[in-house]
Amino acid sequence: MSPSADPQPSPVPGFVLNARVMSAPIGGVQRYVQEVLRHLPGCVEVVAPGLAQRDFLGHAWEQVILPAQLRGRLLWSPSNTGPLAVARQVVTIHDMVPLDHPEWLSRRFAAWYRWLLPRLARRARRVIAVSGFTRERILAHCSVAPEKVVTIPHGVDARFCPRPQGEVAAMRRRLDLHGPYLLSVGGIGPRKNLAGLLAAWARVQGALDAEVVLAVAGADAPTRIFGERGGASAGGIARTRFLGQVEDCVLPALYSGALALVYPSLYEGFGWPPLEAMACGVPVVAGRGTGLEESVGGAALLVDPSDGGALADGIVAAAGDRALRADLRRRGLARAAQFSWERAAARTWEVLQAAAD
Repeated sequence: MSPSADPQPSPVPGFVLNARVMSAPIGGVQRYVQEVLRHLPGCVEVVAPGLAQRDFLGHAWEQVILPAQLRGRLLWSPSNTGPLAVARQVVTIHDMVPLDHPEWLSRRFAAWYRWLLPRLARRARRVIAVSGFTRERILAHCSVAPEKVVTIPHGVDARFCPRPQGEVAAMRRRLDLHGPYLLSVGGIGPRKNLAGLLAAWARVQGALDAEVVLAVAGADAPTRIFGERGGASAGGIARTRFLGQVEDCVLPALYSGALALVYPSLYEGFGWPPLEAMACGVPVVAGRGTGLEESVGGAALLVDPSDGGALADGIVAAAGDRALRADLRRRGLARAAQFSWERAAARTWEVLQAAAD
């Protein structure tokens, strides 16, 4: 090649993304895949079932059909599952709920993942854990070499930042949400502890301004996964607004308008909503322990999520103490700034390249 010739681009490694999870409704794992894929410094081929396939058909496609499409290329399976026939694979594991708390899941769902996850972790070349906590749980359950499991935290999208008053006012009109509100974001699975939150909320209403309401955003969890015990009722609880599934485009303003986010989860592999709220300048009350405490660092008001009295005290403090809210806002903005999808994607790319060698 002559000195004046344009340099040729380096060949792109043959990476394939297992996108079966994208046939499900958009949730935390789907958003993770979208964000990392959007920010990867290189290209991967996205392979998914021809039709939306879940349950048995989805697993059959993943275990039988997907391996035949790889032609020796490295597979990245980003959602706690993947084909056992493929050793040339990187798997992202978000949490170990099926092994730590199978009682929260339907029997069939829990049994499948209790069998699959340890074998998949041992079979894959690398495992990405979304937190140090999840990494510890993988090592505890799966008998894999520690150097094989890499921790790569999630990011926070730049659109999560304090929104202008006009945007917050438009959100209020759209959701018919007027006056001061505390916010809860998440599903109704047992680990999200919505029943505990509602009980604490009923307990503290007399200690708060009569105009303050609790706004609950998030879709119902399907009973096929969580069973009949997954539900939580708002019956008889005053000053509670269930908003249902809120569009992503509305979330930054919904966070920004809240007095505080209350997130008393019992178990999280990472814990996204608290960091998104912090990035929007909103104080956070969060459950102590698991990956959630690791994610928020010292920037949230941490309470024992299983202690109704402690949760009630945290709600009262966050809603009524202006100095505390100002301090949590300052610390939260600084904490959230440490997480970016660009960094998460760059580290994921490094793991893919190392596993392909």
